[in-house]
Amino acid sequence: METRLSFNQYIPTNIVFGRGELNNLHKQQLPGAKALIVISNGKSTRDNGYLDRTIGQLEKAGVSYVIFDRVEPNPLRSTVMAGAEAARDHKCDFIVALGGGSVMDASKGIATSATNEGDLWDYIMFGSGKGKPIVNRPLPIVAITTTAGTGSEADSGAVITHETLNEKTALLHPALFPVLSIVDAELTVSVPPVFTAFQGFDALFHSTEAFISGQANILSDMYASTAIENVSRYLARAVKDGNDMEAREHVMFGNTVSGFVMCVGACGSEHSLEHSLSAFHQDLPHGAGLIMISKAYYSHFIEKGVAPERFIRMAQMMGMEKASKPEDFITMLTKLQEECGVADLKMSDYGISPDEFEKFTKNAKETMGFLFACDRIELSDNDCIKIFRESYK
Repeated sequence: METRLSFNQYIPTNIVFGRGELNNLHKQQLPGAKALIVISNGKSTRDNGYLDRTIGQLEKAGVSYVIFDRVEPNPLRSTVMAGAEAARDHKCDFIVALGGGSVMDASKGIATSATNEGDLWDYIMFGSGKGKPIVNRPLPIVAITTTAGTGSEADSGAVITHETLNEKTALLHPALFPVLSIVDAELTVSVPPVFTAFQGFDALFHSTEAFISGQANILSDMYASTAIENVSRYLARAVKDGNDMEAREHVMFGNTVSGFVMCVGACGSEHSLEHSLSAFHQDLPHGAGLIMISKAYYSHFIEKGVAPERFIRMAQMMGMEKASKPEDFITMLTKLQEECGVADLKMSDYGISPDEFEKFTKNAKETMGFLFACDRIELSDNDCIKIFRESYK
């Protein structure tokens, strides 16, 4: 299968990558005088000192701040709207997103709603969203990522859940690229092993989906190959020893590069299928859901004869140098999940039941159908239900 030689790259973010770079935040050009610092509703950002360090850097730069600490995993529309109100009330002129993918995604929604009238869902293009144009430029965002999973520090998209409609879908706009991203692997040392695994597989699947996508091109292939190699060959080390900084940095690099992949290529329907799971089951970590469905998902495309040479190449990227058949990718994927201790995740542990599979399928196609359009072959409703069924434990 020939590689497309045309591509479009627009990644305007100043990405400062390296161990200890949070200490240099005050030296960077910041986009305003008063920041809304957005963090999660958990304790880790405070307990690990990241919030105090960030505040210290802002004060060195002469920037005042207000803290918004309500973001949950799988961020909710209502939280985004509350954050936007806080930004307006306190007259903040930019946002500092200090946290993982949920915080960065919520910050993009807050940035949009802070400067545009109405509800966030007025500007959502999918599901029940009204698809209105974003007229006023969102507040600029400085992203300081504390996880290696979503690549949100390097792209212009956010995934938000409408809690009353069970819609988990994307907000997309070129103005939502962070103006500055600090990518400091030291900030991931405190992530527990299981969440290191969940986040790492999210980063991996951004690139494996893109590599077999119908939108793959010569540049997305370059980025995806780099991300797959770095995440797959170092993730198990980072899971087993969180203080292994070489492993942490390589996984972090792979994650950021996977963000580039989504800017020049596209994910596939695996992400849509998972978003439907966590839209109805808020406590399901996104990466865990992806892991649960991954073997059945990729096996389906292999069985259908989709891009066999690409599956072989991915197995080689993951360390099987003599891979010769598409199924070798499943072998390497299973091996990595076992090494990371996440091979036996159960949907039932999160309250998911098989009678929901049809509902999940309908929801995935209605709210994030645009990713299904990126697949090389069409996934029917029955195909989706089969993938869920084969993934169920």
